[in-house]
Amino acid sequence: MLFAATSTPAPQPEGVGGFFSQYGLLILLLGLIVFMFWSSRRRQARMKAEQEEKATKMVPGAKVLLQGGLYGTIVDFDGDDLSLPARVEIAPGVVIEVHSQAVLRIVEDEPTTDPIPGDDLIPDSVAQDTTESASEQTAGDDSDADSDTDDAPKS
Repeated sequence: MLFAATSTPAPQPEGVGGFFSQYGLLILLLGLIVFMFWSSRRRQARMKAEQEEKATKMVPGAKVLLQGGLYGTIVDFDGDDLSLPARVEIAPGVVIEVHSQAVLRIVEDEPTTDPIPGDDLIPDSVAQDTTESASEQTAGDDSDADSDTDDAPKS
C-alpha cells in the first residue's frame, strides 16, 4: 500500500488580521526593545544633569548630606580632581575627609533640630506653669521637711 504524501498548506488569513497573526509577536518584541533603550538613555541623561547640578553647587560653605546620614558643611572640595577627598565640617571644629562621591546631595533647607522632642505638642500655658513651679522649687529653702506640703511636682 502506497500512501501519497501530499500536504496542503493551511489557509492563511488575509488582510490586516493575517499580517498581525504572523508578525505581531515580533513587532511587540521590537517595540519593547526600543522602549527599553529609550528609557535607559533618558534615565542616563537625567542622572548626568543631576550630577552636573550637584557639581556646580558643591562649593565651600554649602550644606550637604553624606551617604552615611551625616549633615555637614563643605570646607574644601576640588571638582576637577575627584581623587582628592572632600573636607566636610560636621560639627564646629570637627572636619572630616570623605570621598567626593560620599556626598549624597546638597541640602537646600537645614534640618530642623528640636531641643526637646515633642516640645511643640505641649500647650504654652502648661509649659509656662511647669517652668514657674520649677523656679519656685529651686528658689525655696533646701530643707526636706516642708517638701511634702509643696504642690509642685517632684523631679
